[in-house]
Amino acid sequence: MKLYSDAALAKILDKEIFHKISTVADRMGVECYVVGGYVRDIFLERPSDDIDVVVVGSGIDVATELKKDLGRKAHLSVFRNFGTAQVKFHDMEVEFVGARKESYSHDSRKPIVEDGTLEDDQDRRDFTINAMAICLNKDRFGELVDPFNGIADLEDGIIATPLDPEITFSDDPLRMMRCIRFATQLNFQIEDETFVALERMAERIKIVSGERIEVELNKIIMAPHPSIGFEYLQRSGLLQIILPELSALDIVEKKEGRAHKNNFYHTLEVLENVAISHSQQPTANSLWLRWAALLHDIGKTKTKRWEPKVGWTFHNHNYVGGKMVPDIFRRLKLPMGAEMRYVQKLVELHMRPIAIADEEVTDSAVRRLLNDAGDDIDDLMTLCEADITSKNEVRKQLFLENFRMVREKLADLKEKDYKRLLQPVIDGNEIMELFHLPPSREVGVLKQYLKDAVLDNRVDNEREPLMKLLMEKAQLMGLCQEHSEK
Repeated sequence: MKLYSDAALAKILDKEIFHKISTVADRMGVECYVVGGYVRDIFLERPSDDIDVVVVGSGIDVATELKKDLGRKAHLSVFRNFGTAQVKFHDMEVEFVGARKESYSHDSRKPIVEDGTLEDDQDRRDFTINAMAICLNKDRFGELVDPFNGIADLEDGIIATPLDPEITFSDDPLRMMRCIRFATQLNFQIEDETFVALERMAERIKIVSGERIEVELNKIIMAPHPSIGFEYLQRSGLLQIILPELSALDIVEKKEGRAHKNNFYHTLEVLENVAISHSQQPTANSLWLRWAALLHDIGKTKTKRWEPKVGWTFHNHNYVGGKMVPDIFRRLKLPMGAEMRYVQKLVELHMRPIAIADEEVTDSAVRRLLNDAGDDIDDLMTLCEADITSKNEVRKQLFLENFRMVREKLADLKEKDYKRLLQPVIDGNEIMELFHLPPSREVGVLKQYLKDAVLDNRVDNEREPLMKLLMEKAQLMGLCQEHSEK
């Protein structure tokens, strides 16, 4: 972190937009400060184009005057219900609000708002590192106002609240999620008193909407090291409320001297591995691949069994977990369309490449895998490679080597246009026409028989050999006789 004098801050703020705001504020006779994340990110040397400005007076009036001064280059949006206004200027967005003080009722996150001083406004901020302000008025331009020593907390890598953390979290319980989110994104520690308050106030999260929790969860999951956040969520008791299915994995049972691994911390390892693999080349599915990593073993609590001859087993946990995904997405207000189906598919299929890699890597198994995974095969392989967290390096390398062979066979199939190769040239419509059948179980059996033959590479995907197979199977089912009678 870099420290700056007031003069150095003035130089950093030496931009047209800030000087225009300064001129307008002085002309209107009001105090004006840039606050919050933009100030914090100056010291962290992180780029930011989202600027929050507090006016000791009417933020809307200052924004309106600023728009006049900037002319057609700027766009003004006013939100009178919230007492805020936004000015878009080039690639920057500036949010204006009047300084205010807030009070809360116990059953709501919506505050009772009154006009206030800069001090009142800083008191209501969530964390000390977000409570710093820099004056924009000409005679104090660049002066840092830091009543809670946020600079020291930035230097020490600490997340702490300006006032009593229990009051801060009770007033707005979403701040508990934001606390963990900032600790995760910045790789900071949560100050001891603040963390104790998280534990004590965890139940208050129940009054926060699923949509707001979803936003914070997604920011945690997309952080460079998301496991930091989920460990904090678990330790604080928040995860048991938000995502109890994941929290329940944090257990190790021992019987007859044999223990299973802690599947919660294994899950965090897998999530970290996926985050690392996608950090250099993020894709459109990066968020949902991380969700798949987070939920891949979610079915293990329900499927855990002790088998004396084998030990602990989790048979079919992938299929049970897949069935749990829609309810989890619905509860957390996550999208229920293609994103949910993608996560569900990866959870259900994540054991398949491991099963292939644990045995001889056959063409038939790879063809079936590619058929079932479709366009998501690369993401599935990334998840499965991330899932190999064994401490036995020999076994780990054996799996990874077999995965390399699976990938080579997949690449070969893709080169040969796998969609054409894997879909039999004789389809359901032709089967119904040949045997004068309506849509029925028999048609499904015949379609699957041909598909299995193609996937197992028993015949080429060509009309003549497939027709021969079809007729043989139809004869065994008694359909050829019915066909000839008709």
